[in-house]
Parts: sequence; structure tokens; C-alpha cells
Amino acid sequence: MKQLRAILIASLISIVSVVSAQSPIGVFDSGTGGLTVLEAILNLDAFNNKTGKPGADGKKDFERESFQYLADQANMPYGNYAAEKKTDLLKENILNCMDFLRGQTFITRSNINNWNPQGKAPVKMLVLACNTATAYALTDIRAHVNQTDNQTPVIGVIDAGSKAAILHQQKNQGTIGVFATAGTVASDGYPRTLRNMATSYGLNQLSIVSQGGFGLAESIDRDWSYFVDTATRIRSDYKGPSLQHKNYPIRPELMKIYQFDTTNNRLLCEYDDQGRCTEVQLNDPVNYTRYHLVSLLEKMRAEKFTLPLNTLILGCTHYPYMRDTIRTVLKELYQYQENGSYIYRSVLAADVALIDPSVETAKEAYIALRNQSLQNRKPIQFSTAMPRAEFFISVPNPDASLVQLQPDGWFTYAYKYGREQGEKRDDVRYVPFDRINISEATYKRFQIALPSVHSLLHPQP
Repeated sequence: MKQLRAILIASLISIVSVVSAQSPIGVFDSGTGGLTVLEAILNLDAFNNKTGKPGADGKKDFERESFQYLADQANMPYGNYAAEKKTDLLKENILNCMDFLRGQTFITRSNINNWNPQGKAPVKMLVLACNTATAYALTDIRAHVNQTDNQTPVIGVIDAGSKAAILHQQKNQGTIGVFATAGTVASDGYPRTLRNMATSYGLNQLSIVSQGGFGLAESIDRDWSYFVDTATRIRSDYKGPSLQHKNYPIRPELMKIYQFDTTNNRLLCEYDDQGRCTEVQLNDPVNYTRYHLVSLLEKMRAEKFTLPLNTLILGCTHYPYMRDTIRTVLKELYQYQENGSYIYRSVLAADVALIDPSVETAKEAYIALRNQSLQNRKPIQFSTAMPRAEFFISVPNPDASLVQLQPDGWFTYAYKYGREQGEKRDDVRYVPFDRINISEATYKRFQIALPSVHSLLHPQP
């Protein structure tokens, strides 16, 4: 273990001397949602590659670049750290991930007790494809990077998403919805950025509403506390919205409006001896989406918003996976009637622009590379020895002292959020994607939603 730690430290010390224009771009998220940003980067054609000026030229803007992606799955969901008053711990976890991307080693394992250090290239840019990480740690990351060099660009998603929303508001003013993780909402990152930008775009007033999508990203990534494929009954270790949840209650009077999918245990109920449902748990990403969109509009009704929702920022990189569901549910709610009255039309526009910050983030990354002369201008023959992309994920280290794991092999909720910043734990390892740490259902989602990313993935059979 000491030898492994020494290798990791040595790799960070030598970063500056080995990073070049041929080095890969690092893309980071708390889970696999950030792959939506990588997909946007891979497909971007918004600039002339010779002049650097805006305008498509028929060539992908990043066609000569290579990438490293890291999902901090062991420490997610990030949205809960604020609620647990552990944002310092969150920042520490994020900075450790930055050090991994900027380092020169990763780990493989032939079995659970045999960890093997392997070499990798350090990255030349950090793209934070994570809204919560951007909200809480962007300044800290830039300061941390500057301790060893001041040449590594650090790009975050919040500015990009806010700019796209403001541009839409210039054409058609309404209410901007911020649909993000609970942690991102608690940071006030989007409303603050939106208001700071508004004046320069000629908007003196903004109407903004936020909804923390508690449990949605986690269910997409199949976090045990929020979604279990094999669950058939109410679980004691469930953490998501329920009838009894203090902050995210499922309201019985809204059950008809939620229109939850009750098939195949996607909604779990506990019944009393008279057949009445006394507790409800969500067990599917579609049902989480339905719950939160209804909650958002109910909030607007209760707070008497005068401008209807016409712009919705997908403020978590996992949420674009649910884009079609979000559109469908919003249209259902626009058409929903009670006693002959459309109850949501006062707070919901017929058409809502869904803002995915991914494309704007890709544009910012291109501009930063060009401004700092970090573009790779040499043709590269990508191969097994020099891959176009490498995909890594953090996993629990079962050899760490005091570590506590769930039946699925990930940290328990109590252990994950019970840790303290500065404890110098050795409870996480960074390993390649495989079919053990990434489910088959998730790979299928990549294939459908992220074809360019999927083509670069080579999971083990």
C-alpha cells in the first residue's frame, strides 16, 4: 500500500513536465451522466478549425483530441453532501479526483485483493461535467491546479447552461426552471450566475424557480439507496421520496397527477390489512422524473408565479438521459384538467425549451484550448496502445480500515456521509469501466443515447 501511495505522489510531482498538446482532455462527473458532455464534445462542429472563428466547417472540432473520463461513483450522489453538512468532504473527494486525472497511474485488479498500478497520461484540461462539483468546487479546483501549474484550463458547466437560458429569455420571457440535484440547488449556483449574466444581455428582471431532483440522478446510476432492480417490496434502506419523507413527500392527493408507472415494481407500496397503501417508494427513473416535475409546478402554483415556465435548465448531466420523458410529462401536465379547468397552464407554457449545458460547455472547452495553444494539431493514429478515450470509475477499496459496504458492494449511506474531511482515508480506487462496476442496462443506455461515446467504450466481455 505504501508503494502504491508513493507511485501516486510521484506521478503528480512530474505532471508539468509531461503535459503537452498531445495529452488527453479530462472529463469529470460524479457518475456516468457526464458522458452526455463528452458526447457533445465528440460531435461538436461549431468552429472553423483553421481560423478558430465560429461557424461549422464540416470537421469535428475535437477530431484530433483524446480523452479520459472519470466517474466518481464511489462517492456519489454529490447532491446529499450539502444536506449532510459535508461540503468540505465533497470538495476533498473532488480534488482527489482531479489529482487522479492529472496523475500518471490507475489501478487494475486481477482479484479483489490484488491491486496493480498501471500507467496513464496526465490530462491537459479539466472539464467539470458535473453541476454540483462546479457549484461547490470550481474555485478550489482552479486554486489547487495553480499550485503546480497555471496552464491547465478548468471548464465548468454552470456558466454554459446559464448563458443558453438567458439567450432563450431574450426571445421569449417567462420563468426559467432550474432542475438540478438537491446539492446544486442548495448552492444557489444557477440563480446567482443567471442574475449576474442578465444585465449584460439586457434583461433587468428574471423569474427563476428551482427544483432539486432528489434521487433522480441516483436512480439513473442505480444507486442502492434509491433504486434496486430486483426490489419487490418496501425497503428500510430506501432514501428517496415517500409518503413519510420530511423534505420530499409524495402527496396522496396528487397521485392521479403524478401518473406513476406501477408495472414491474417501478412503484413499491406497503398495504395495511384493509388493502390501503400506507407507504410509497419510487423505484424507477421515470417515476422520479414525474414526481419532481409535478412538485416543481405545484411550487409555482403555491408561490403564485405570474410568468409561465418556458425554459428548463437540465442542471444535472444525468438529466438529458430523461429528455424524452421530461418533454412527455410536461405536455401531459399542460393538458391536465380538473373539473374542466387546465390547472397548470397559468404556470406552464405550451412549449418549454430544455437547456442542456453540454454543447455550450464543449464550445467553451474548444475556445480555452485554442487560447492556450493546447490544441493537438498533429494527426494521431489511435490504437490499443494509444486509445482515443479511456474510461475510469472510482470504486470502494474493501481493504481500507473501517469501510462499510452495502450488499451491492458500494459504500453504505452512513459510511459515505459519515466520513470527515482531512481523515486521509485510502478507501477509494480508480479503475477502468467494466461490466462489474457498470451495469448491462447502463451500457445499453449509452448505446441508444450516446452513440459516439459508446463506440469508444470497450467493456470487458
